[in-house]
Amino acid sequence: MLSYAHGAYPEPLLGETIGHNLDRTIARVPDAEALVSCQQGVRYTYAEFGEAVNRLAGGMLGAGLRKGDRVGVWGPNRAEWTLVQYATAKAGVILVNINPSYRVSELQYALGQSGCRWVISTQELRGSDFVAMVDQVRPELPQLERAIFFDTDEWQEVASGDGYTGDLRAHGDDLDFDDAINIQYTSGTTGFPKGATLTHHNILNNGYFVGALLGYSERDRVCIPVPLYHCFGMVLG
Repeated sequence: MLSYAHGAYPEPLLGETIGHNLDRTIARVPDAEALVSCQQGVRYTYAEFGEAVNRLAGGMLGAGLRKGDRVGVWGPNRAEWTLVQYATAKAGVILVNINPSYRVSELQYALGQSGCRWVISTQELRGSDFVAMVDQVRPELPQLERAIFFDTDEWQEVASGDGYTGDLRAHGDDLDFDDAINIQYTSGTTGFPKGATLTHHNILNNGYFVGALLGYSERDRVCIPVPLYHCFGMVLG
């Protein structure tokens, strides 16, 4: 049983999941731009973004992921990172943010400590072979069942949602805004990194009220040059 303390503020907290909030936004402004990745030349309207998110969420559920499972995402900022963030939220899967600067021992610790069943990763970054590093840690992580790399046929298969025959909307109705949906690791300056667990409620209200405080409207665009794996980039983005 959870309880909330509310201060003296005229606007109540949002009491909905990230998926439901996205669906409401799509219904209100389907043709407005939702996501732009300049370096990839990718642009999504809210309607297009929602369709891609739903396909990926369906692909995850169709491949056997279930509510509460952990999926790590390891790589630099790209459009697919945000698709994974929203798709895991819609599927009820817990997204584990992994610093793309991690090396083998740090990667193994984060994946093992959080209990990831999957990791979704870039293949290469700044001369580092991410495929080789994942292959190196897999024998030590028996719970890690699958490693999927962006820009591969396996990624396209999952992202297509082919084979999912369930009702994603009904699945979303069974989720609660107090469900854990994200694990973010601390820097590990004074010891091993610690995983902070966040819910739909945490992330959605943090982003919404900071945006409200800054006076954002539907006409504004927010440039996110900071890493998406970090709370700043992920929550405000």
